[in-house]
Amino acid sequence: MRASRLVTLLLLLQNRGRMTARQLAEELEVSVRTVYRDVEALGAAGIPLYGDAGHAGGYRLVDGYRTRLTGLTADEAQAAFLAALPGPAAELGLGEALATARLKLRAALPAELREHAERIQERFLLDAPGWYGDADRTPHLAAAAAAVWARRAVVLRYRRWRAPEEIERRVEPYGLVLKAGRWYLVADGPPGIRSYRIDQILELRPLEEEFAVQDGFDLTRHWNSYLAGFRARLHTGEALLRLTPEGARRLGVAPAGGGWTEARVPIESIDHAHGEFLRLGADVEVMAPAELRDRVAETVRTLATRYEEGPRAESAPGRGAERPHQ
Repeated sequence: MRASRLVTLLLLLQNRGRMTARQLAEELEVSVRTVYRDVEALGAAGIPLYGDAGHAGGYRLVDGYRTRLTGLTADEAQAAFLAALPGPAAELGLGEALATARLKLRAALPAELREHAERIQERFLLDAPGWYGDADRTPHLAAAAAAVWARRAVVLRYRRWRAPEEIERRVEPYGLVLKAGRWYLVADGPPGIRSYRIDQILELRPLEEEFAVQDGFDLTRHWNSYLAGFRARLHTGEALLRLTPEGARRLGVAPAGGGWTEARVPIESIDHAHGEFLRLGADVEVMAPAELRDRVAETVRTLATRYEEGPRAESAPGRGAERPHQ
């Protein structure tokens, strides 16, 4: 542990130049006293560094000195591929390895390229998850990643949307995919290669059995094929709509002049389209299919009746509704 910290301290000084003992302590998450001891150890090992006293003082390496301790460990090499995604790297248990890998990569770059890399990090940020909804709880992500790295089979207890809603299955984890802030495990099992949402895994039990990936399997190619199939299955129907200019804008349909626009749009199912089109309110009229038009009309009639009756006495505020106990 201390050896790793000494290397990190050395790389910090090489990348950033002069740093105070307090700054080093904050970066290394140790006490200032520990930094003093580490600096003494590096000096005793022949590393040419010295400290300046005073307000603008601190530790720095002798000009021109560059460490050759920049070889990446296995974890750091894996983390380097996630350098644009510090959040997912931390979820996979590679947060510390990623930070060290970045230091080593910077140390290995010439000064002009290092400055360019630092400007990129200062000015660009990738935030993959969507705006709405909390992040998924993924307590089994680290175990799934470990099984992927080690090529070891696991037993999943998994929750899915169709019956039976809870299943247990032995699978062979091929890879992990992060899609729109959500993690998926791609694994081979009795039904073939499937994708499992990590947040729907109820239990993951690692096995000692090693496995070999199917010949010719490529994670990127498989995922792209899965997405293409998903989209093909997603929109299996079509609806004929009349849209106001605002409705056309919200659906991304090119308006026909300043009046109503007639458009055909793909739909996933009657149930899904019913909810989606109701969100457009009076800016849409469903013309076909008849089943969807009837569903929307029935919902509109129910809402109209409910609002014509006025608020119910037992639920209206200030009408004797019982207050919860404080």
